[in-house]
Amino acid sequence: MDAPPTLLAGSEGPALRLSGVTKVFGDHHNRTVALSNVDLDVAPGEFVTVVGASGCGKSTMLNLVAGLEQPTEGTINVSGQVAFMFQEATLLPWMTARRNVELALQLHGVPRSERPDRGQELLDLVRLGNAADKRPHELSGGMRQRVALARVLAQEASVVLMDEPLGALDAMTRDHMHDEIERIWEKHRFCVLFVTHNMREAIRLADRVVLMSSSPGQVKLDRRVTIPRPRRIDSAEVAGLASELTEALRAEVAAHVR
Repeated sequence: MDAPPTLLAGSEGPALRLSGVTKVFGDHHNRTVALSNVDLDVAPGEFVTVVGASGCGKSTMLNLVAGLEQPTEGTINVSGQVAFMFQEATLLPWMTARRNVELALQLHGVPRSERPDRGQELLDLVRLGNAADKRPHELSGGMRQRVALARVLAQEASVVLMDEPLGALDAMTRDHMHDEIERIWEKHRFCVLFVTHNMREAIRLADRVVLMSSSPGQVKLDRRVTIPRPRRIDSAEVAGLASELTEALRAEVAAHVR
């Protein structure tokens, strides 16, 4: 497939739909099937986490949804705009936190006169209003990721992709970021596709957890999380479901060990 993801008209139906998506890298001499016949629907406002062993195609799937790669086969339909939050904050080091957010507003078409106030509002939303004039090297890892989150919000996207955005943070900062992401998601109700290697994190945040198989990547299990919100990552309910899904993941990895 050579065309970029198709935009659905209106807000009816899923915010994101992958239908029969296959992605092959290389040619017949050195061919790797990263994803094979993936079907996945994500409803408007739904928070879906994706877990699986390294190399199962999780990040490839996000790149396809973002239009950074094109599927070999299948279709990807997205309702509205897509924003991407990466593992690293990727802030411009010579700009302040506010200016990094204002740049996203500029690219989104916000008039120059409105950017300073809007940038400050977004930093206030992620509880970084007092750090607006600091540069990235003056911020902690968690603070930089909150600036990155404000930058994502500046794009007013209906679909937000997050590729292990908390993977480099310490446990306490990570737990705090869970609260912040959930608080902002509940306020704005954008659709989220969140990739992680941390099963408890996946369950802590998600409406649904999607477990990917390996070699090639396919949807092996799609599990709705019915634990009431707010959740704690160390709660017995989260730990119990994490243990169950981790066993399913271990069995899947073992099945592909040669």
